[in-house]
This record gives sequence, C-alpha cells and structure tokens, in this order.
Amino acid sequence: MVSMPERAFAEAPLKLVGFGDSLMAGYQLQGDQGFPAQLQAALQQRGHDVEIIDAGVSGDTTSGGLARLDWSIPDGVDGVILELGANDALRGLPPETSRENLEAMISRLKERGIPVLLAGMLAPPNLGTDYETAFNAIYPELASEHELLLYPFFLDGVTGNSALQLPDGMHPNASGINKMVENILPVAEQFIEQIKNP
Repeated sequence: MVSMPERAFAEAPLKLVGFGDSLMAGYQLQGDQGFPAQLQAALQQRGHDVEIIDAGVSGDTTSGGLARLDWSIPDGVDGVILELGANDALRGLPPETSRENLEAMISRLKERGIPVLLAGMLAPPNLGTDYETAFNAIYPELASEHELLLYPFFLDGVTGNSALQLPDGMHPNASGINKMVENILPVAEQFIEQIKNP
C-alpha cells in the first residue's frame, strides 16, 4: 500500500528547468537528443520522478538570460540548472559584467525560493591569461558565496574531442550530450536530494 506522501509525490514529478544557451538548447539536434531531455531520461532510469523543461536559447548571453529569467522560469518550479556564460566568453565580454548578471539571476531565483545548480564554464584560452583567470573564477566564487551546488565545467569531457562535437568544433553532438549527462548525473542526483531535503 502506498502511503499518502509517496502517492502525493508520485502525482507531482519534481519540476526542473534547464536555463541556458545553445549548449542547453541542443543546437542542431533533435529535441529528444538535447541535454534536458537526456538528463531527464537518465534520472528517470535511476528512479527519480522528474521533469526537466528546456529553457535554452541559442546565442544567449548572461545579459539575455537575465532579461528573460522571470518569464522563462514559471511558478511551481522546484529547481533550476543555470548554464550561461559561454557566449559572453566567446565575445570577450567583461567577466565582471558576466558575474553581475549571473549573481542577479541567482539572487532572483533565491528570492523566489527556487534552488539553483550552477553549471560552470571555462573561457577559451585564446583570450589571454588575465581574461581566463577572471572569467574562470566566476562560477566557483558565486557557488561558494551563495552556497550553491556547482558542476565546474558543463562541457567536461567534450571539449577538444571531435568525436563528441558537431563539425563547428564547439557544440556537442548527440554522443557529446550523452557524455555530458553521464558526467553531471551524480551532481544532478545530489541536487534532487537537496531539493527534497532542504
């Protein structure tokens, strides 16, 4: 016999939002090949009753994300996987601006009582050591200051591996998405436990 709390939970899957850019949106991939769909499938296979909404927009920067945050994250969301900053770095935008935008998004979500899993990004090395150092510090520092779970590098295991990338050498292909999901899965499960047991 199912107890009442279990039955109530079974009727209402945990609702997460993947909020990011083309890496989240599954650039040039079928909808079911994108990161949110694949992570949802992997979590469900491991027994988690979870739904992940894809709120990725190709080309989005942290300023674009901040501008659309409030209407992209509906009420009733249990958690957000925040993945933005890659396009800021590709365009060489000031790291302090990226940081301010990410911090504003984190603060708004916290005000709404929505937990955040922060997915980090690394700057391309061609921008120089100073830029790389400043940009790469953003994510661990924000995670520490706001006591967030951090997945340090969203493209871990995919960058530099042409077999896991589209011909542009930047975006993951379907196999690359699978690798990303495999790598982030333990942190995603930790995030789910954190949401259930705050």
